[in-house]
Amino acid sequence: MKLGLIAGNGRFPFLVLDAARAQGHEVTVVAVNDEAFPELAAHAAARGAPLHWVSLGHLGKCLKILTEAGATQVVMAGQVKHTKIFSVIPDLTMLSVIRRLRSRNTDAVIAAVVDVMREHGLELLDSTAFLAPLLARAGVLTARPPTEAEQADVAFGYRMADVIAGVDIGQTICVRDQAVLAVEAMEGTDETITRAGRLARGPFAVVKVAKPGQDMRFDVPVAGVATIDVMREAGATVLSVDAGKTLLVDGDAVIRAADAAAIAIVGRQL
Repeated sequence: MKLGLIAGNGRFPFLVLDAARAQGHEVTVVAVNDEAFPELAAHAAARGAPLHWVSLGHLGKCLKILTEAGATQVVMAGQVKHTKIFSVIPDLTMLSVIRRLRSRNTDAVIAAVVDVMREHGLELLDSTAFLAPLLARAGVLTARPPTEAEQADVAFGYRMADVIAGVDIGQTICVRDQAVLAVEAMEGTDETITRAGRLARGPFAVVKVAKPGQDMRFDVPVAGVATIDVMREAGATVLSVDAGKTLLVDGDAVIRAADAAAIAIVGRQL
């Protein structure tokens, strides 16, 4: 199968590329300028995967590259900063997408892009299609389980987090003593945790959820060693994620990092 990979920031695209190539797929990478890590170019070259840099909003060029490469299926991997929506300079194809929108939240924008891709004969696969072993399991994942107080904060946080995810505001809530410290919006998870740390002046919980009816083709919740590092620096002591819907991009290294920092990780069974 000839596969297209649209790469944003983070290590997610590296993992998808390696897994797809290991399964014998020919991969063409379209990397988003100023988002995808520069190291991805050498990584792709070493695996015989052509890589093309495309500016955000140049959807027509992206589709042309993928169709000329013979791709029939595409995976989106890695994030693009949500605030970029205010500065993107669209080409004519992307402009046609924007004109279809009733709102400019993440789901609306990507769903419209998916429709245009389908019109060009490109099927968007689940972003975790090649990475199922990295999805979080249910239950306590670390050596240390959450304390009773942490469990209470997590339970409280889920009630709030499920609401904000359901209306596509964000997917992360930070809680201390059953009070909301910070709510994620466009700034992203790391900045939300850092802001909560400035307010908490003590340990707090981080609750990260999938959206109700999460479309696994895009905007899948992701956590990694970098997430644990940010939590440690901010003073967070527990992370709860949705089992089967959250990608632990660094695999067991995430658990080892959490154990070293005495941070508990729990997977919520949906």
